Amino acid sequence: MTPRLLSFSLVACFGLLVAGAPAQVRHVVVVGVDGLSPDGLLRAEAPHLKRLQSQGAWTLRARAVMPTSSGPNWASMIMGAGPEQHGVTSNDWRPDKYDIAPTVRGPGGIFPTIFSVLREQMPGATLGVFHDWGGYGHLFERQAVDVIEDTAGPTNTTQRAVEFIHRRKPTLTFIHLDHVDGAGHKYGHGTPEYYAAVAMADELIGEVMGAIEKAGIKDHTLLLVTSDHGGKGKGHGGATMAEIEIPWLVVGPGVRAGHEIQSPVNTYDTAATIAFALKVQAPEAWIARPVREAFVGASK
Repeated sequence: MTPRLLSFSLVACFGLLVAGAPAQVRHVVVVGVDGLSPDGLLRAEAPHLKRLQSQGAWTLRARAVMPTSSGPNWASMIMGAGPEQHGVTSNDWRPDKYDIAPTVRGPGGIFPTIFSVLREQMPGATLGVFHDWGGYGHLFERQAVDVIEDTAGPTNTTQRAVEFIHRRKPTLTFIHLDHVDGAGHKYGHGTPEYYAAVAMADELIGEVMGAIEKAGIKDHTLLLVTSDHGGKGKGHGGATMAEIEIPWLVVGPGVRAGHEIQSPVNTYDTAATIAFALKVQAPEAWIARPVREAFVGASK
């Protein structure tokens, strides 16, 4: 069936209610660490991630989507749905090159992401994307985002994002770090080199946390750290628990402190949680649900 070309305004008129969302949240920062497994978080030197666990809500049993490769999972994270809906089934996907058509198309001609949702419902929002893997840049509506930088290396990517946070105090910042996945492919998951890469990601997350505080927006910022997939040996993409389970951590105003989330969390729930926190309605086409258990007083 030919996908319906829907008015995005119509799509956004339906969807998740935002009742119970924390009123204080005005900014969201997402740090996505490619290839970060629960094992990596548990066994690496990661004081900042441990601090996020003690100060926020978290689970180490969130689920990626199948296939457990980067493109489908980064897409699901920002599109609030799975490959069956958005059609991103591999790293080779492009807006004009796909095997499965999206069920609906938003204003960018692709399945609607959190970026176009915010641009439609919060026209004055400041949105930024800083990514260390070029493929991420194909997955969202570029015209909806104010600043997009494909920066070489995790240090440069983080530094550019930190400067953006300082300067613009943005509504949504998405930071993609690629080096942990690179260590997994080169040395193998569970190796000393892999854990060293996780420790480096932790240091960079600490820099982001410092930037939020320095910008004076800590009391109004939701920080969410997650991953696209885990890994097994030197690869991923298969159907194992080591590949499909990912960490998901959130901290900020209205978030429960030191709370291990018991309800199921899927990677596409990240988009719905951002929408919930910023009090915008999710498109009807999304299958995601906000992780309400993470918030004080919000019903599941």
